[in-house]
Amino acid sequence: MRLYVLARNPTDSVTEGFLPAARRLGLDVTLLTDQPDAHRLRERPDAPEILGCDVRDFRAVISRISAHHTPDAVFTNSDHLQTQAALAAEYFGLPGKDWRVALRTKDKAQMRRHLAAAGADAVWSAELPAHQEPARLRVLDVPFPCVVKPREGVASEDVVLVEGPGQLERRCAEIRERRPGAALIVEEYLAGELHTLETLGDGRVRHVLGGFRTEVSPPPYFIEERMTFVPAHPAPVVTQVLDQLDVLGVGFGVCHTEFVVSQGQARLIEVNYRAIGDQCDLLLAQLLDIPLFERILRTHMGESLPADLGARTDGRARLDYPCAQRAGTLTAAPGATEVTSGGVRLTYRPLREVGEHHELHGTNRDFLGVVRATGTDQAAVDRTVADFLAAHHWEITP
Repeated sequence: MRLYVLARNPTDSVTEGFLPAARRLGLDVTLLTDQPDAHRLRERPDAPEILGCDVRDFRAVISRISAHHTPDAVFTNSDHLQTQAALAAEYFGLPGKDWRVALRTKDKAQMRRHLAAAGADAVWSAELPAHQEPARLRVLDVPFPCVVKPREGVASEDVVLVEGPGQLERRCAEIRERRPGAALIVEEYLAGELHTLETLGDGRVRHVLGGFRTEVSPPPYFIEERMTFVPAHPAPVVTQVLDQLDVLGVGFGVCHTEFVVSQGQARLIEVNYRAIGDQCDLLLAQLLDIPLFERILRTHMGESLPADLGARTDGRARLDYPCAQRAGTLTAAPGATEVTSGGVRLTYRPLREVGEHHELHGTNRDFLGVVRATGTDQAAVDRTVADFLAAHHWEITP
C-alpha cells in the first residue's frame, strides 16, 4: 500500500514516529515536501522516497500524486498542511479529515467565530486582516490585558501578552515586520492553569489518551518550559473540552487541544489537529505502551479503532526544555543521554549542536534540548529530572 506523507521542515514526530511506524506496517512511503534537501540530510538506509512539491498548495499536491503512484492514504502531521492533506484525501476518495474542520481549527479567528456562533464559548476576539494597519484596532473596545498572535501561527511563534493600546499597536507592527502581510488575531487573555488533552478517533470511536499540565515562561511570552503528564483530567473538564471539539467537528485522527481551566470552566486556547509535538508524542507512545503512531496511520488507511486501545494507566512522566535566555553561540551542553535508575527511564536529546549560533526568538525555537522521563511514581520522575538538570549546564556565549 502506498502512503503519501506531506511535510514541510523535518520534525521528530515524522522522522522518529510516523516514518518508522509506516515501515513497521510494511507501507511504501512517498514524502512530499517543499524542503526536500532538509529531509535528505536525515536520510537513513530505509529512508522513504522524497519528492519536491509545493505542499502548501492542495492543487500541486493532487497533481504530484496523480502523476506518481496511486495513493492508498494521504497523511500529514504538520499544522500548516492539514487542510491540503484533507482535500487531497477527499479528491482521491480516501479516508481523512473533513477539510472544513481542518481549516476551522487552523484559522484561530474562524475557530472563535464558530464556537461563539454555536454558543459553546464566547471569547472576545478581533481579526486584523492581512495588510490592514494596526491603527485600526484603536476603534475597538479591546479588553486588556489581551493576547496578540498570528491567525494561523504555531508553537507560540509571535504570541505575546499586551497590557495597553499603545503596546498593542507596537507588538502588531513588530510581528508584521517578521511576517509581512500576516493576518493577526487579538483576543482576551484567558487566565488559568494551562493543560492539554490528547485524543484519537476514527469518526465513530474517540479515545482520550490523557493530557499534560503545561508550565510556561513568565509574560509577555508563552514558551512551554515543562510538561507533566496527566493520566486523567477531571471528568467534567474532559466533557467540556470534548463538547467543544464536537462543535468544531473534530473527531477523526489524532488531535492536540490546549485549554485553560478557570473556576471549573474549560476554555480552549487552540486546537491543533495533529499529534502533540516537541517529543511529547514519542513519550506518550512509550508511556501508554501502545503502537500509537501505527494506530494513527491505520485510521487514515480506513481501519476502525478498537473499543479498548489496551493502554497502560499507571505511567507518570515529565518533560523539561532547557531554554536559551539570550542570543549567542552554544559553547557547552550535555550530549544525548539514556539512563534508567530507580524505576525511572530518562532520555535527553539535544536540539542544538555545540558551536551553533542562534538569535533569541521568545518561542519554542529557543529550546536547547529535551529531557523526558517516565516511570510509575511522579515524585521519583520529578527527582530524576531535577537531578539531571542540576548536574548539567548549557552555556551560551554572546
